[in-house]
Amino acid sequence: MGLGCIYLVQCIAFVRTQSLTFDEPVHIAEGLHAWRNHSFAMWNDHPPLARLWCALPLLNSRFQLEVTLQGNGGWQVAEIGPDPESITHRARYMNVVFGLLLACVLWTTTKQMFTASAANFALALFVFAPAFITHFSVATTDGVATLLIFSVTAYLPLWRQRPNLIRTAAMGVLLGLLLLAKFSTPVMFLLTLLWMLSLNPDGPIADPRHWNWRKTCSSAAIAFLIVWAGYFFHVSRLTLHEHRLVATFPNRDPVVFNNVKSGLNLNLAIPAGEYFEGLRTVVRRNRLGQPSYFLGRVSPSGGFRLYYPTTILLKWPAITLILFAVGLVLALRSPRRAPSGFWVMASFPLVYFVFAIFARFDVGDRHVLPIYPFMLLFAGYTWELARPRRALVAILVLMVALQFLDTLRYAPDYLSYFNIYAPSAQSYKLLSDSNLDWGQGLLALRKYEQAHAGESISLAYFGSIDPSFYGIRARPLAENELAEGTVVISATHLTGQYLKQSDSYHWLLSYPVTQILDHSLYLFHVSAPHKLSEKAKLRKLEDGALASQPAALGYNK
Repeated sequence: MGLGCIYLVQCIAFVRTQSLTFDEPVHIAEGLHAWRNHSFAMWNDHPPLARLWCALPLLNSRFQLEVTLQGNGGWQVAEIGPDPESITHRARYMNVVFGLLLACVLWTTTKQMFTASAANFALALFVFAPAFITHFSVATTDGVATLLIFSVTAYLPLWRQRPNLIRTAAMGVLLGLLLLAKFSTPVMFLLTLLWMLSLNPDGPIADPRHWNWRKTCSSAAIAFLIVWAGYFFHVSRLTLHEHRLVATFPNRDPVVFNNVKSGLNLNLAIPAGEYFEGLRTVVRRNRLGQPSYFLGRVSPSGGFRLYYPTTILLKWPAITLILFAVGLVLALRSPRRAPSGFWVMASFPLVYFVFAIFARFDVGDRHVLPIYPFMLLFAGYTWELARPRRALVAILVLMVALQFLDTLRYAPDYLSYFNIYAPSAQSYKLLSDSNLDWGQGLLALRKYEQAHAGESISLAYFGSIDPSFYGIRARPLAENELAEGTVVISATHLTGQYLKQSDSYHWLLSYPVTQILDHSLYLFHVSAPHKLSEKAKLRKLEDGALASQPAALGYNK
């Protein structure tokens, strides 16, 4: 109970001190749109579970949030009311509930596998993990996906021990919620079904003729019903006629594809068709890739194979990584000593990690967050083996205390946390986006403006909300534009990850950083700005020429 309260206090501190991150407005607006219009017509690149849940406290008509699509593929908040903080707090606190649930599931699972003391040890590491505080304190989908992947995996050994009707139905419900959490979960869904087919209380079943076909198919059918319910039991229609494919969805405009190669004629009714449309969108986007920044390099389509291994080593507490490594080595040395179901559970983070490495969404440790709870299980195994020796137990308790102190270095801005291997002031040279700067620093900037009322400030902000909604008075600073006085720039823009030219703001690096707000906004005092290089001048002229002739040159500004 005490550890849970500490976790809750840290989440509340984060919620109240961080402005809306880049992705939150889309998730909240889509949730409100779905509740109010029974339509999934906006950004259908995430299933609706977390969006519907976080939007529940905002259904009153006085809460308004409108997001518009930008020409560069991003989005911008066009309207928010009555104010950003009222909406942010209500939506975020709903996600904190998921974090508390994961803490309970982790403690219960560790206790069942080991002992109550091992469970308390794993929970302490969870409570002082910046990633768990952050991604269960923002209104996004990464937290709920982590909760449900771990919950399904933890329930699998229980189902295996006694696969009766009630447990089979419960597994079906969990699997349905898993699919509704995020489009990265279908692989975990299929892996779960494979284990359900081939496991019985005595071990794996070699002969497919004796697999658990009936019970597994029953769980899959229940899961499908849950997904259908998540889309309000919508039925879509897919029509293919004379090489023209038309997909119609309830309460929204149809999607039309002309010149389809297939010569078939089809007219199909598809329950929860929006789910399959969203899954197709994500698969296609993964194939195209997304801009990413890794160790000083910008890639327009991602694909850094070492991105997530390196990100884990930099972003997650060193103490937890060491304890996980020790537990993994000990478990591999004596695999038979591990409790029943331990290695089946371990297969889930392994498969997830492999898929993450080969994906092209290199934008934050949140995309591998589902691996983290399993690392804490291995840390619990380390405790369990050390428990008979008091000296080792004392060392492990000391390590938890050190992780707590390490976490406090960034409190309450846990999103920007880097462990001891990465100096805080230099972290933008390593990673950006949701690893460091996701647009969360506007409240800190507002506080700075209030303390420096007469100061002229220019701002290059990475975020999807206009800073003026938070009362920020700073003048916007465009790419390759010079300015004097105080210049504030988001770390993600300093790296250039999403800019037309990644070095657009690098002219500022010739001046010393005077302050870092919320670990994400860098302040420079510029007395006499250097002239732009000839290369930068040429780019600026080219941008102006393109902007004046968008139709002729096909330029989408």
